Amino acid sequence: MSKKFKRSYKFALNTSTYITVFLTGLITFYEYIQLEVNLASIFVFALLCFVFSFFIIQLRIEFFIYKRVKSIYDSVSVLDQSSLSNPRTTSDMKTLTEEVERFAKGKKLEIETLKVRENYRKEFIGNVSHELKTPLFTVQGYILTLLDGAIKDKKVRKKYLNRASKGVDRLIYIVKDLDMITKLETGDLDLYIEPFNLVELVEGVFELLEMKSAKKEISLNFDKEYAPIYVDGDKERIQQVVTNLIVNSIKYGKKGGTTEISFEELENSKIILRVNDNGEGIEKEHIPRLFERFFRVDKTGSRREGGSGLGLSIVKHIIEAHNEQIFVDSVYGIGSEFSFTLPKSQEILEEETDASLLN
Repeated sequence: MSKKFKRSYKFALNTSTYITVFLTGLITFYEYIQLEVNLASIFVFALLCFVFSFFIIQLRIEFFIYKRVKSIYDSVSVLDQSSLSNPRTTSDMKTLTEEVERFAKGKKLEIETLKVRENYRKEFIGNVSHELKTPLFTVQGYILTLLDGAIKDKKVRKKYLNRASKGVDRLIYIVKDLDMITKLETGDLDLYIEPFNLVELVEGVFELLEMKSAKKEISLNFDKEYAPIYVDGDKERIQQVVTNLIVNSIKYGKKGGTTEISFEELENSKIILRVNDNGEGIEKEHIPRLFERFFRVDKTGSRREGGSGLGLSIVKHIIEAHNEQIFVDSVYGIGSEFSFTLPKSQEILEEETDASLLN
């Protein structure tokens, strides 16, 4: 506090000195020329004093504040990445004020973003621990029971070992999915891009999931008959995307419902694949978080259905690794549509171009 008073005293002392020197000089000048004192001379003297005092105080205050704020700004601007890459020179209070306000807003936004990330990190760690804890405790429980004497009973031993094996399989499933997402995020998972028939790929997924859909009496079909549609992409990864989306539609679908696949060719030589269902649908508030790891709309039902909780997150990362987009449209209680784009095969495009030229 004493330092602040000393600085303000120094400022006041210097300003007073300047004004005193000016007034003394002005009076001396008046005495030197022996100007007669009258109303006009008093007015001129007062005007000169006012103008000089106004400018000297204004300039002194601006310089005093500017110097202090500039010092603070210089001290913290090193934290601003944009300032490091594109340094700015400020020479007036208005510009400096704008810079400080911009810096303050930027840091406020950065702090809010860090808070959101911190909450996400805490939630993610909690979800990971929960997902791993359940199968771990299951496996541990069966093994401890066997060690306590149940291993002597052949029927119990086989049953418990089978259940423990399922728990281990679930752990491996979760770890593999996490490993895949990590590789996709870091770019360590190489994609093998090749042309393939997207319609044929979906038909193959239908066959794989035929029994799963039959248990819930959900029919898997196309909205109409399609000729072969060739796209460029990693066939194995796109099959995983389609599988995850259809499995998701079956998991949250209504008994006796349908999952329908449709294709559409866009103007920019893209093919969009849509997966429609008439299941539960998703509430609007949950849609922005659907592709987060371990995020579940239904915290209980989805766990009973199984899965790692990473399916949609993997879908998003695979599509983004192809430099494509994925979309969600859902109405709660009516159904959902997941769709993504892929580029039409260049070989097919070239053949179509050659054919049009020949015609």
